[in-house]
Amino acid sequence: MTENAPTRVALVDDQQLVRAGLRMVIDSQPDLTVVGEAGDGLQALRLLAATPADVVLMDVRMPNLNGLEATERLLANGAGANGAGANGAGADGPAAGGVRPAEDARVAVGGPGGDGVPRVVVLTTFDLDEYVLEAIRVGASGFLLKDAPPEELLAAVRTVHRGDAVIAPSSTRRLLEHLVTALPATDPQGAEARAALGALTEREREVLVQMARGRSNQEIAAELFVAEATVKTHVGRVLAKLGARDRVQAVVTAYETGLVRPGA
Repeated sequence: MTENAPTRVALVDDQQLVRAGLRMVIDSQPDLTVVGEAGDGLQALRLLAATPADVVLMDVRMPNLNGLEATERLLANGAGANGAGANGAGADGPAAGGVRPAEDARVAVGGPGGDGVPRVVVLTTFDLDEYVLEAIRVGASGFLLKDAPPEELLAAVRTVHRGDAVIAPSSTRRLLEHLVTALPATDPQGAEARAALGALTEREREVLVQMARGRSNQEIAAELFVAEATVKTHVGRVLAKLGARDRVQAVVTAYETGLVRPGA
């Protein structure tokens, strides 16, 4: 994928009208392009085994294979043949019925980090608490509310592809607060998160708090009176120590451990 090539987006939703609306908004932008559609998780894995994508907009509730399981399999196995093989789907082409392949699939698969795996944005409403939180835990890069305005959709796709900040800060923060408030006190993953948090330096904790508040690297630099390059270094160390794939997973850890409180 060349530097100036448009960001490739795959749409996964069992409602054709929803996919049509998303496609219309995304394809209206010169720097974005929809490369394929799928109506359920199994079709999505087949599609992504054959069609390179940078960002996947993934619905949660779908037939055959829901968005949570599809996200876990996609991010665990990669977007190649193994991702489809986990579901018994072949890698010789996308599934029929609801899948629209890329017009040109010759370019190599490659996400923003160069790991060959696309970023996943979960399409959700507030009544999907446990599903959405688990999707983030298995590697999804953020949330997008289904009733979000077009400009928020576009900003989310661009931001998650860039890997620079938590997507749609206002909506993401509200949803994270809502989810983590409902977590059981005995959550074993919360204990693991607290242990990982102990490895952070005081400055790295400060950076994580700012990340949880939806701040970009530039905004964090201004808040802490340091260079933006320094913030990038701290963010990288935070992600490595927490075992987080991206900033959204790190923010979940900040809430789970109580480092950041809802409404703070």
